[in-house]
Formats: sequence, C-alpha cells, structure tokens
Amino acid sequence: MSEIVIQKVHSAGDLKKFVEFNYSLYRNCPNAIPDLYSSVVDTFDPSKNAGYEFSEVQPFVALRGGKVVGRIVAIINRKANEKWNSQTVRFGWLDFIDDEEVSKALLEAVEQWGRERGMKDVKGPLGITDLDKEGMLVEGFDEMGTMNGIYNYAYYPQHLERLGYVKDVDWLEMHVRVPNPPSERHARLSKMVQERYNVSVLELKSAKELVTKGYGKQILELVNKSYKDLYGFSELTNRQIDEYVKSYISMLDHRLVCLIIDNETRKLVGSGVSMPSLGRALQKAHGRLFPFGWFHLLKALRWKHSDTVELMLIGVDPEYQNKGINAIIFQTLIERYNQLGFVWANTDYMLETNTKVLAEWKSMEHKLSKRRRCYTKAL
Repeated sequence: MSEIVIQKVHSAGDLKKFVEFNYSLYRNCPNAIPDLYSSVVDTFDPSKNAGYEFSEVQPFVALRGGKVVGRIVAIINRKANEKWNSQTVRFGWLDFIDDEEVSKALLEAVEQWGRERGMKDVKGPLGITDLDKEGMLVEGFDEMGTMNGIYNYAYYPQHLERLGYVKDVDWLEMHVRVPNPPSERHARLSKMVQERYNVSVLELKSAKELVTKGYGKQILELVNKSYKDLYGFSELTNRQIDEYVKSYISMLDHRLVCLIIDNETRKLVGSGVSMPSLGRALQKAHGRLFPFGWFHLLKALRWKHSDTVELMLIGVDPEYQNKGINAIIFQTLIERYNQLGFVWANTDYMLETNTKVLAEWKSMEHKLSKRRRCYTKAL
C-alpha cells in the first residue's frame, strides 16, 4: 500500500479537492447533510471570512497514490486563546477513510503545525469562529443530521481515542415534539414575565426588517453578550456580524424569529432564531446552488417546508437571564410552529453541564438525539 502524503491546501484546485472529498465520502450515507459548496469555499477565503483577522488557518489533505483519502484544518484562534489564557491549536473539518494511518497522519500534521507555533495542546473539532460547526458526533449516528451540526461516521471517535485524544466537553441535541396545543404553563409564565419586567414580543412584518431595521445585527450582538462565558467562545467582531447578517440573517423567515424588547428602552433583551430543516433539500442539491440546488433550498425555505424546524440561536441579555424570558420565546415560537404545521424541533447543541438550559425541555416530549464531543490532547 502506498505512503500517505500530507499536502497543504493553497490553490483553488487544492480547495476543490478538499471540499469534494466530504461529498464523495458521504455520497451513500442517508443521514449525512452536505455543506453548501460555496459556503465552504467562502469560509477559507480571507476576504470573505473575518475570522482570519484573528486566526491563523491551514487546511490539509491526505493523499494516497494521488487520491484524496482525508482532510483536516489547523486553526489558531488568537482571540480565543487570549480570552481563555490558553495556547491551543484547534482542528476542524476532519474527514478520513477508515484507515488509522490516514487519521494519524492528519492529526499529526495539525499537532506539528501547532508545536511549531508554540501551542501546548490541541482541541477539536472546533471552527475558525464559534458559529462554525463544532463537536464530533459520538452518539446518534442513526439520526438524520442537521444543517448546523457535524455528521461523521462511527469510526471517527474510535480512531481519535486510539490516538490518545480524550474528552474535553460534550454537547447534547434534543429532538422535541412541538406541543400542540401549546402549554398553558408557558402561556401563563409568558404573560406574567411580560407584565413584571415590562417586556414584549416585537412583531416583525417581513424578513427584510431583520436587515433594514438592524435587528439582525442586534441578534448577533446579543449572542456576544449571552454566549461570552460558554466553552471556547470568542466574541464576534463587527465585521463578522456584518458578514453573518448578509449571509444568514437575510435568508430567515421572520415568522420563525422571536424578538423580545424592553418596552421603555426598546432594547433587544431576548431572541430565538429558527428555520425549517434544510437537510433533505441540501441532499437533493448535492451541496450546490447551481444548476438546480437553489430551487430545492428555496422550496424548503418558502413554499413547502419539512415538518421539522431547527432552533439555531437562543440568546438572553445577562441582565434578563433567570427572569423567564425563555418562556416568552418558547410560547411565541410554539404558537407559530403550530400555525405553520411544524411537528418536530431539533435543538441547537447545548453543553451537557448547562443544566438550566437542558431543564427547559423537561416539560415537552423529547429525546436525546445526538451527543457531540470536543476532544483534547497535550502536545
């Protein structure tokens, strides 16, 4: 068997091989959701990804006999390292065939790259920014993937553990039945909280208002406030916020966004962002907008959505946390989900140590659908 060659990704041709390897590896996997090709390419374009302003990034591919058999990205997020007082090199976008020579060579490339830059440990899968996909799937391989989460084969964690990687933290995802009718408890609590704290639901008239009236930017500024103490998080820069508003916020359905404002100051104090599951649409599009991928995505977003909605971001201003703002968000969104015909909801991934957030689902029919893990190893 020929030798494994690790090659740095520099050219557009190299990047094409890097992206397309994931598509070929998961072509016959019914639960894998392909990334949008253009989105991955933009991720590794410094002119389009503000994360490069505070990160050093190097993608690699593994070749055997000239054929790509694996890929990985080495990342040093200087802002996160400064915030958490760490010297960590991250790995992300890890994919490989079921061959330990390949996985070993890929991870050793990241480890050596990190050592050369003075790093003391390696963690992953993590992204360039904290809104990239993170966490290796360790439970839930038989569940349909989600568009904002990594799907990987069951042999991935086995390889990492044999190579000396250990658990650093786990995230959990829940599959929840949308209460129909909505919970009376949530309704009572929602009304009480609105009256007690003089807050209300901001009624949006169109998705355009998320951009033109600055609400999209406020949502992401709220993410900075509410996520600042979560594992590995580093605040989004103004340029990052602008990029996410342009790329993602602008495509949301305003009916699936809940904004809570202080009635006196008109300040945003809570938000819940969701969207129809695009998993099947992305599979039909094979990860590409053209020639017909755009039709499948637009249909799933606007005309004929699936019966599943995905919760993307829930944020509450620290001054309003533990005051029941989540109850208003849940009550509002559940009412809208019922009106729009959604039956199921997939939560975003939640730290297993975040007991307050996990407790929110106890009153609803739910199951643990996926567990994701961030691994670590000393260098």
